[in-house]
Amino acid sequence: MNPPENWSLQVESACARKGLQITPLRQAVLGIVGDSPAPLGAYAIIEALARREGKAIAPPTVYRTLDFFLEHGFLHKIESRNAYARCEHFDHAHQSVLLLCESCGRSVEIEDADLSSSLDATARRAGFQLHRLMVEMSGVCAECAATRSAGV
Repeated sequence: MNPPENWSLQVESACARKGLQITPLRQAVLGIVGDSPAPLGAYAIIEALARREGKAIAPPTVYRTLDFFLEHGFLHKIESRNAYARCEHFDHAHQSVLLLCESCGRSVEIEDADLSSSLDATARRAGFQLHRLMVEMSGVCAECAATRSAGV
């Protein structure tokens, strides 16, 4: 569950291809999110940015930056934790399924076309038109489960 080493660079490259501007603030937020092993809340990002910049950071500017990355599919908002996680598959449209470890706090994004189709069909049967599908599943990741079973 380690972050991709070049996730931030991949996002910057995707933004350049799409003609999206990467401001110094956006680049700094990318670095903070990209370096984190687990999803971060907005205030954790603001605090890290303030330490990095050596000055107070206005929360609205960071929220606008997070909204930009959400809008363009580079981040997912984990509603149950009010946190932001890297999108590992931002190169194509997809429905998100996040596995959230209750022990270490990390997230893993998976794609499951069968699950997405089933949930979409269920919503249609109920007369509901889906615009966005985000499934959050809580449990224990393989690394934490192995540590627990080893008695560490």
